[in-house]
Amino acid sequence: MQMTLDKRLPIPLYHQLNSIILDAIQSGRFKADEQLATESDLAQAYGVSKTTVREALRELVDQGYIRREQGRGTFVSRARLEQGPHELTSFTEEMRRRRIKAGSRILEACVVSADPATAEKLDVSVGAEVFILRRVRLADGEPIGLQTSHVPLEVAPGLPDQPMENVSLYEILQKKFDLQPARARETHFAVLLNAEDAKLLNVAPGFPALAAERIAYLESGRPLEVTTSIMRGDRYRVVLDLVAGARTRK
Repeated sequence: MQMTLDKRLPIPLYHQLNSIILDAIQSGRFKADEQLATESDLAQAYGVSKTTVREALRELVDQGYIRREQGRGTFVSRARLEQGPHELTSFTEEMRRRRIKAGSRILEACVVSADPATAEKLDVSVGAEVFILRRVRLADGEPIGLQTSHVPLEVAPGLPDQPMENVSLYEILQKKFDLQPARARETHFAVLLNAEDAKLLNVAPGFPALAAERIAYLESGRPLEVTTSIMRGDRYRVVLDLVAGARTRK
């Protein structure tokens, strides 16, 4: 990684150091979870103060490229999974496209009576039978999120009898019941993990996470399922590609 900082440039030294470390990460010279040199070693190697090194590392932490672990040091973060506007698909398919092995651990799979909030979202009567599937979602074996799905039993009566371990709910609905979601509406919001969810995701309570509620609809307009997802903030982010509207382009 060794490159010389140029004190004659108008670019601040901490930013030059930031760029050198970032280039090593993005080029793969630094691998995920690899430990960086200490602040003192970096300061000595580049002939700068520890304050300069600290500022360079702080930016990389803020950008999500590295992480600090108390009492252990500074490590390269794992790449975040990006989600943005795209065709309607499942978590399993999303991971497959990224060449990541998707998996799940079932926490709950049973039939419950729809509460008022769920009944309204699924357009069923309060108390109607709803299949609930709650899972820890895994990426290459690492827990990165929690998902809770509700499907009205009247549209897929045999759904509780289907195997749910490490499979896509959408694929089951399509192959076994000929039910294909045509569109969905997602609402995203930020949350802090409670103690129970944090334990399931191997992080500390209060850890930041990205949550989303998706309501998927059939071609007829009938709600097929509603899913609430909570994804670890260090492994997931939402990216939006925006285009200018007619007024902006004038």
